Amino acid sequence: MCGIAGVFEYASGRAADASVVGAMLASIVHRGPDDRGLHVDREVALGSRRLAIIDIAGGHQPMANEDGSVVAVCNGEIYNYRELAERLRRRGHRIATTSDTEVLVHLYEDLGDDLVHELRGMFAFALWDAKRRRLLVARDRVGIKPLYLVDTGARLVFGSEIKAVLQDPSVGRELNPDALVRLLALKYVPAPRTLFEGVQALPPGHLLTCDSRGPVQRRWWQLSYLPETGEGRSEEELVLRLADLLDDAVRSHLVSDVPFGALLSGGLDSSTVVALMARHLANPVKTFAVGYGGDDASLSELPYARLVAERYGTDHHELVMTASDLIEQLPRLVWHLDQPIVDEACLPNHLVAALAATHVKMVLTGEGGDELFAGYARYSGDRLSPFARRVPAALLSLMVAGADQLPRLRRAKLALRALAEPDEARRLLAWFPLAHDDVLGALVDPVLRQEVDLGGAEADIAAELARTDAREPLSRMLAVDTALWLPDDLLARGDKTSMAASLEARVPLLDHPLVEFAAGLPPSMKLRGRTRKYLLRKTVEPWLPPAVVHRPKRGFPTPVSSWLRGEASEFLHDHVNEATVRRRGLLHWPTVARLLTEHDRRHADHGPMLFGLLSLELWHEAYLDASARTEVVPG
Repeated sequence: MCGIAGVFEYASGRAADASVVGAMLASIVHRGPDDRGLHVDREVALGSRRLAIIDIAGGHQPMANEDGSVVAVCNGEIYNYRELAERLRRRGHRIATTSDTEVLVHLYEDLGDDLVHELRGMFAFALWDAKRRRLLVARDRVGIKPLYLVDTGARLVFGSEIKAVLQDPSVGRELNPDALVRLLALKYVPAPRTLFEGVQALPPGHLLTCDSRGPVQRRWWQLSYLPETGEGRSEEELVLRLADLLDDAVRSHLVSDVPFGALLSGGLDSSTVVALMARHLANPVKTFAVGYGGDDASLSELPYARLVAERYGTDHHELVMTASDLIEQLPRLVWHLDQPIVDEACLPNHLVAALAATHVKMVLTGEGGDELFAGYARYSGDRLSPFARRVPAALLSLMVAGADQLPRLRRAKLALRALAEPDEARRLLAWFPLAHDDVLGALVDPVLRQEVDLGGAEADIAAELARTDAREPLSRMLAVDTALWLPDDLLARGDKTSMAASLEARVPLLDHPLVEFAAGLPPSMKLRGRTRKYLLRKTVEPWLPPAVVHRPKRGFPTPVSSWLRGEASEFLHDHVNEATVRRRGLLHWPTVARLLTEHDRRHADHGPMLFGLLSLELWHEAYLDASARTEVVPG
């Protein structure tokens, strides 16, 4: 695991500036405090910061083949590296280390760009072919590990975090207004856009090659939802097959030369991972959980985490967070995220990762189960859309307006608005927005409103719907969430919050054989009646306490709304006020003022939106203000 960075002067005629790559690496030292490496070959410079997990002594990067003509840096882990290394040895390659990164250079010698298809794991890597003067960069199938790019027309700059590419003097720091609109609509910025003008994220399952003619990007993996998995198999056979895949995924993710543990939320997915870890480990699993106390204890999932910890005798550690954590940690968190992710769960993720890092260097987590097996309430709610379309539009509008007057019915309002949408892309957007169309239009400054496409998020969803081969409505929802929400919210927050603490986080439920199996299951194996994650629950029922298996999903509820009215109110108003809003020139102050007033007076719950606006202002302060220096962590 590490952070990578590099520069390729593909058309400038200049030699690569190693000092620039050095500055890039300095900005992401948290990703790899154990080691630093740099390779310079005239027009290219590749660098890495290493968090040593596998082959502590021999895993120094960059790593080369026998004659030094192929050099690689890699962020992530290749879980089948031992099998690949043995195969390469049989073909005559000399493997000098027990590092997973070394297999990349030798696989490239044999397979060229097609090496990506042989890799099982999470990765973003860069590989330099000195003989062809050609760079290859690639990202894993579902986007577990990030990679950001800037193409100036003569120079390609890349890094594991945006703050790294910003160290290159050719890269500007300007806000991308189209990305801002997507952030306000979706809660995150979907790849390839970022909130920085000119900085792009390499999308999941994509690779890019670059030589003197410039960069060329292509997709190398696309998840298929064609119904093959369940064809001709009984439910009992599918349960056995899923149990085998889950066990194999967790087992493969346990390879490590350092102490490790698991983040345990008490939900079905992380509990399943812990149960399987306990099966394969001789010593108790170290587990880490975060929750709330006092008036917020009803939102805490710590009791469920304790049930699993007790069942498997884990070495369990807990953290209770409060509003003061939001005040103290949010500026630092926003800096680590590179761009705001308006997901309140980022904060507990950040804190529990820091807790875990005091005990271990690597953890397994449960991310991905909801997108594979239909765990969110919106998946079952969307089944009502054909019936809702029979209700007169005027009546639905009246129902939505009535719900707007009741601040406690935020989820009901989301459902009503979504069900009222006949268009598929608009409906999927309406199920999980930060700002609905009417709010978005009022929130964006009138001048900026004339320059941007307020329908950009809808267009992104429509593009994914056109791209997928999924046919059933549920599968189409899952396809969109797997392509957009999963990598650009959940996995982005997981990567940035864990690496902020120099902690590697692995996601075994996103092992690609398991992902492909789940995608091919018939919808009835995921959603049956009111039971979500049907086949997964059926499979893990013998492994977990009944209270964990059968309780409804709650996500990761965070009492941000009450904190922003109470202890964190002054913090909010210090950063989101008339002066700051007007100075930025992006948002319409009267609308922001109304949101603040309605929330303060309990006339509405605007907690998620205000958390987003607060994060956006802190991002401006950290990255765009003249005094911002991203080499230094705020706070």
